[in-house]
Amino acid sequence: MHNHWGGSFEINSGDHQSLTEDEKSRNMEWDRASVSHQQHYQHLDETQQSWLLGPPEKKKKKYVDLGCVVCSTKALKWTAYGILIAFFLIGLPVMIVKLVPKHKEKPPVPDNYTLALNKALLFFNAQKSGRLPKDNKIPWRGDSGLQDGSTLTDVKGGLVGGYYDAGDNIKFHFPMSFAMTMLSWSVIEYEHKYRTIDEYNHVRELIKWGTDYLLLTFNSSATDINKVYSQVGTATNFSTTPDDHYCWTRPEDMDYPRQVLRADTASDLGSEMAAALAAASIVFRDDDLYSKKLVKAATTVFAFARDKNRGRYSNGNSFIEPFYNSTGYWDEFLWGSAWMYYATGNVTYLRKATAPGGFTKHGKADRMIPDLSVLSWDNKFPAAMLLLTRMRMVLNPGYPYEEMLKSYHNLTGLTMCSYLQRYNVFNWTQGGLILLDHGRGQNLQYVANAAFLASLFVDYMNVTGVPGWHCGPTFIPSQVLRDFATSQMNYILGANPLNMSYVVGFGSKYPKHVHHRGASIPHDKLKYSCTGGWKWRDSKNPNPNTIAGAMVGGPDKFDKFKDVRANHTYTEPTLAGNAGLVAALVSLTTSGGLGVDKNTIFTAVPPLYAPNPPPPPPWKP
Repeated sequence: MHNHWGGSFEINSGDHQSLTEDEKSRNMEWDRASVSHQQHYQHLDETQQSWLLGPPEKKKKKYVDLGCVVCSTKALKWTAYGILIAFFLIGLPVMIVKLVPKHKEKPPVPDNYTLALNKALLFFNAQKSGRLPKDNKIPWRGDSGLQDGSTLTDVKGGLVGGYYDAGDNIKFHFPMSFAMTMLSWSVIEYEHKYRTIDEYNHVRELIKWGTDYLLLTFNSSATDINKVYSQVGTATNFSTTPDDHYCWTRPEDMDYPRQVLRADTASDLGSEMAAALAAASIVFRDDDLYSKKLVKAATTVFAFARDKNRGRYSNGNSFIEPFYNSTGYWDEFLWGSAWMYYATGNVTYLRKATAPGGFTKHGKADRMIPDLSVLSWDNKFPAAMLLLTRMRMVLNPGYPYEEMLKSYHNLTGLTMCSYLQRYNVFNWTQGGLILLDHGRGQNLQYVANAAFLASLFVDYMNVTGVPGWHCGPTFIPSQVLRDFATSQMNYILGANPLNMSYVVGFGSKYPKHVHHRGASIPHDKLKYSCTGGWKWRDSKNPNPNTIAGAMVGGPDKFDKFKDVRANHTYTEPTLAGNAGLVAALVSLTTSGGLGVDKNTIFTAVPPLYAPNPPPPPPWKP
């Protein structure tokens, strides 16, 4: 047999001697290769066996039958460990947090402005007339004036309610309306602060007490009226017959006749009432029914003020002129128009407020007469201009309103310049109080109003990213104006030469002989006659009842103050004065954060678009 690879398969192993050396060597190599191949095949066999038989048998895993699934014991064990670890890392701390009694974080300590504000609002509770709510917070006050207006045939239930103006028992509707407008304005701008200090519901209730009463003073359900009631209670200086000045009597004990005054011409009073009702409608925007009622009534009384016989409500009235004589009505027209526009969005009111040569020209407010930069119950020009400046700064409506809005903005800036001592527009006391009334007395009400306007203007600048304004060529940082506002309010609260707080109940030293009938007569359930109360008026003892929050008339131009009950110039508080105080305090407190509510005041204002230009004249060949 032949080997097809070459050579014979037969090997003659016996004839070793006959092989050549080369053949021996070759045979030895074949033998080694054979051994190597055998070893290779042996290794290959082991590998093949491993392929066929698989790896060596390992220890079998144990399983647990959980019913719906089968799980290995090891996996189950590690899952249990994981759950246990998670419990200690997450569950246990959560349980501790849940089970341990919670300790609420203490609110930040209120600043002095907040503490004074809490008290200043209480003054309005002390001034309420009518049937008082059970939680009125003034233990020495009770129901009073329940027969006011009872003889009127056109007012169902009479004129019960509202507020007494000052230390007497008269309800003057003109300053009362202004006070409600100021309170509403402060709530619209600083609602977040009122909420933080837990006074929001309180101040709303005070506003509603006033607006509910104002709705009684004219036919608020009609669309056309020809009169308003302007006052309840009367007095004349040096009277010798029972009236609201001659008698020193608690409101609860009044038994003398109380006249109701009517005005058939009341451009100023009617416009101020409209402003109060319109501003309040924004405050009560969450009460749709009441808000609409206020807007409807404001529309009616403003139309009466503007469209009927124009004139001052106090003109020739001996019961009004000595106390709250109005010097004009153009400022109320501008003030009322602004609030009516914000409350209704009716552009007709905006056009009236921004008509060139309109209200400001008639009222001479464009001449920068110093007295016309002083906000008061009689002069609303600086407040109305600031209110409309707000619109320019935030909404920037442009043509056709820009010309007058820019004028109001410039005049507002000049008003703020006049408050700065460096410009010597007004005199100042040595103790640092600006004299906005020429030193005549009862100056603090004007100071509080100025502080509010200044602080508010700063907030308007801040919300629009404006760092200051110009007084002539000089740029004044807004902080300078804020410093003015804080310095004046700090003076009122005790930072003055006498270290006297002029807000009753605030601080350790404040007036104790306040010119106020209810506060000066003991709450002893005894009724004192008209003249029987004189002994309390003339007593040298402090008032038995503290009328907390009342801001008195204040010091004279020499920083001197006489704490004497009989001298009302020093010691009598007023409704309008306290409204300005409240507004200034809430603007300056840091409780609830800084700044104003930017958009709420514009809730009813629709988007403003520039009117289309007139069409070109017809083409003629």
